[in-house]
Amino acid sequence: MLVTHPWPPIYDENSRVLILGTMPSPKSLEYGFYYGNPQNCFWRVLSNALSLAEPAPDRQSRTDFMLINGIALWDVLKSCEIEGASDGSIKNPVANDFSALLARSKIYKVFTTGKAATRLYNSLCYETTGLAAEYLPSTSPANRAAQGKPQFGARWGLVAAALYAAASGEDYRII
Repeated sequence: MLVTHPWPPIYDENSRVLILGTMPSPKSLEYGFYYGNPQNCFWRVLSNALSLAEPAPDRQSRTDFMLINGIALWDVLKSCEIEGASDGSIKNPVANDFSALLARSKIYKVFTTGKAATRLYNSLCYETTGLAAEYLPSTSPANRAAQGKPQFGARWGLVAAALYAAASGEDYRII
């Protein structure tokens, strides 16, 4: 089924880090906002990585949470053919245009949630943005087995490290 991305990115001029998924899931589309599937642990995992309380499950609280913390949120794809929420079924991907978002913010680091988002971003977007994506493990219910492993939380901790580095003016390097 052809799906076209329905929402603009969440960001402002103070955004330093960009987190990208591939495309909203059917549950998120029903909910009407990013990572709206209650089985997806994105909001809990990101809050834990930042050592902050999880935002209330409404659009405004989640938007405010992202902006207050200097995080932009969007998806790699503008449109694609996809079956359900399976990134493995993506065909004919068309990337979003990141030029306005990058020009109007202070984004210096891009993170992608899941292997498909990382592969799609690096193959379709890197050449125009000049910012390589750093892989974060998927928070999808389909990735439950990996979510309890120590490296899962450690990878998500890279978001906090990038934000700290941006705030302190330090060099940011992946360990």
